[in-house]
Amino acid sequence: MVGNLEYFKVFYYTAKAGSVTGAANELSISQPAVSQSLKALEQTLGVSLFKREAKGVRLTGEGRLLYSYVEKGYEQIEQGVEKLGQMLNLELGEVHIGASDMTLRFYLLPFLEIFHEKYPKIKVIVANAPTPETLELLRNGKIDFGVVSTPFGQEGDICSEPVREIEDVFVAGRRFMSYKNKMMDFQELESLPMIFLGGNTSTRSYMDKYLSGSGIVLQPEFELATSDMIVQFALRNLGIGCVVRDFAAEALMSGRLFELRFNKMIPKRQFCVVTSNRAPLSAAAGKLLEIMRDGAGSHEGSESRHEAQ
Repeated sequence: MVGNLEYFKVFYYTAKAGSVTGAANELSISQPAVSQSLKALEQTLGVSLFKREAKGVRLTGEGRLLYSYVEKGYEQIEQGVEKLGQMLNLELGEVHIGASDMTLRFYLLPFLEIFHEKYPKIKVIVANAPTPETLELLRNGKIDFGVVSTPFGQEGDICSEPVREIEDVFVAGRRFMSYKNKMMDFQELESLPMIFLGGNTSTRSYMDKYLSGSGIVLQPEFELATSDMIVQFALRNLGIGCVVRDFAAEALMSGRLFELRFNKMIPKRQFCVVTSNRAPLSAAAGKLLEIMRDGAGSHEGSESRHEAQ
């Protein structure tokens, strides 16, 4: 049996110092306390570990064997404590984030740039995934936090914090110029070629649910993996694209695409930062969230959005 680990600590420092006095000074305890701990360890192990000499102590053969193992253990502990201090001081560590292409590009990226400039030794790992997958990664403890878009099911173990509004729009190219400036009913979309996101995304789920509330069910001609590709398809007049406005901002500004107008407003959605109630944040993740919450980089973020427009 290992016994009292404190005895091994005293043994380590005594062997390292070569004297009871040196160990007592290092450990900030009395010399009798050191001697008592060594005696108790020797009695527990049934072996003499030191030879007492006039100028201190010297390890016995058995003591040298034990010290060769104890030394490694305590050096590993010291290294561990040192590394932990580096993590707390943001000189070492990792941040694991979940984000979609949209939340990364139109919200998170400027903050990551600032964080990296301030803490270049922190490794940032981004799991690029849509909202449902990001939430699953968070629940499974595989990311520190996520940036997602509404709507999503918020269970008891998930905390969400809105950080920015987004707006879904329908955009089209010159083939559909007859619809420009026309006030439309969503029902008219059923007769038009539509381009939507496919798969398991909050954007697709939101628009399907919103339109179905008015009895409208669309069967898109194209279902694509990214919103950037929706814009490209719309630019080539392959249909009416449904995207978050940010993706089409440049094409709308240049006049290559125009935005369809409807007699009902599509409610705006939000980007949200999501964290888990079940796991504490690392120092690095907490600092990145602090930067985001303080609005550091808001100027850079607005410039990025302006450039996209």
